[in-house]
Amino acid sequence: MSVDSPGDGTAAQALPETQGLRERKKERTRRSIRSEAFRLFREQGYNETTVEQIAQVAEVSPSTFFRYFPSKEQLVLTDDLDPLLIEAIRRQPRDTPPLTAFREAVVTVFSNLSGEELAFEQERQALLYHVPDLRAAVTREFERNIDLICGLLAEHLHRDEADFEVRVTAGAVAGCILAITKMVPMNPENISRALMFMEAGFPLRGEN
Repeated sequence: MSVDSPGDGTAAQALPETQGLRERKKERTRRSIRSEAFRLFREQGYNETTVEQIAQVAEVSPSTFFRYFPSKEQLVLTDDLDPLLIEAIRRQPRDTPPLTAFREAVVTVFSNLSGEELAFEQERQALLYHVPDLRAAVTREFERNIDLICGLLAEHLHRDEADFEVRVTAGAVAGCILAITKMVPMNPENISRALMFMEAGFPLRGEN
């Protein structure tokens, strides 16, 4: 029987499996590059670490590095939690208030992280805020986060992303996360607490 002729579907089924293996291999390579990069950052500093050094310890060529990350800066900036957060928010019931939906999604994402994954995200955020060469990127991250949150809120509420109230709310959420992340990087309890404070209408009172 020709491999092109109809049969039991074995050849057709093997393609997705092979593709899955290929994607898993790519993800392992990507994680290895990032892991080795952060190890070098800890040992010798971000500025002192070169792409060539990262590629060498990750046992890949510099060209392979650039296939996964456009730059050393982007290696730090890439946020693996974004797709998880997007999925978690989309799973929230449509009648859930937007800030509650966002908070529940954040709690879901963080509760599913391993200790190692959470530690990595905290280290990544700490680099962004404490390495002078990366601080300029924080502003770009902030703007990107506003756009991301704006899109998610608009989708949840069936409203336009350009809606004034949607964008103001997205900016407030992003600002809250930025403010507390600078204090303690990627602390899920603080993020949840900040969003609850927003939900309550920012009930800020003076000391007695």
